Amino acid sequence: MVYLQCLIRLNPRNVRSDNNIMKATVTAIIQARMGSSRLPGKAILDLAGRPLLYHVFRRIQATPGVDRIVMATCHGSENDVIIRLAESMGILVFIGSEDNVLERFYLASERYGGDYIMRVTGDNPFTDPGYAAETIRTIRETGADLCYFPNLPLGTGVGMLTKAALDAAYRLSDQPYQREHVTPYIKEHPERFRIHVRDIALDNPHPNLRLTVDTAEDYEVAQKIYAGCYHGEPFPLGDVLRFIEKNPDIPAINSGIQQRPMTHSSTK
Repeated sequence: MVYLQCLIRLNPRNVRSDNNIMKATVTAIIQARMGSSRLPGKAILDLAGRPLLYHVFRRIQATPGVDRIVMATCHGSENDVIIRLAESMGILVFIGSEDNVLERFYLASERYGGDYIMRVTGDNPFTDPGYAAETIRTIRETGADLCYFPNLPLGTGVGMLTKAALDAAYRLSDQPYQREHVTPYIKEHPERFRIHVRDIALDNPHPNLRLTVDTAEDYEVAQKIYAGCYHGEPFPLGDVLRFIEKNPDIPAINSGIQQRPMTHSSTK
């Protein structure tokens, strides 16, 4: 079990009574756009008869404890198709900078509110509603500023952070990679933020299993799993692992893909 909890300077705004904690709201922000250097247009690729992004939306809609859902996309007419999809499903929309994703999250949270922010990426059609709900419960109970479960397969978990931590990251981040992502500044400053990271109980014989969609190989994996597991509603990670147990060759399809590090930036 990995557990890291670091002290943050106390601020009365960060201290809530139990009643206030229960009233605190959760806003899920899903970052999505049509552009992609490795798999252009992946947001609307067909996955079991629906656009890939549809499944991401449905999984967050199925997550207990989420009060509102926002798709944070960027300027450009190419994104009109995913804006229409979001609006047709009752998802709120924010349009902002393409490269400064941190600013996009901050401004979306300013517009729509939320005491806690759930970070979701639009290329993760295997985001697990159950584990997402557990992440909400954990950040509430621990009083952390940032919370996630690192041993979940890539593409199945979410990140939870407080609005106050997001605000601080927005003010203090000064490197391109910190602005292109959302949480690097927080992770790099454990002396300033309370970070709760722990492994969650999970029987996964494939620790390097890749369940995000960033390349053609990832998409092939997603297609095979959805063909075997999808029956009209979000299915849990457990179903995926059982399916892979019966089809052990699937993880090899995208096992050679290198995940870009947190410090990667496409801008100078």
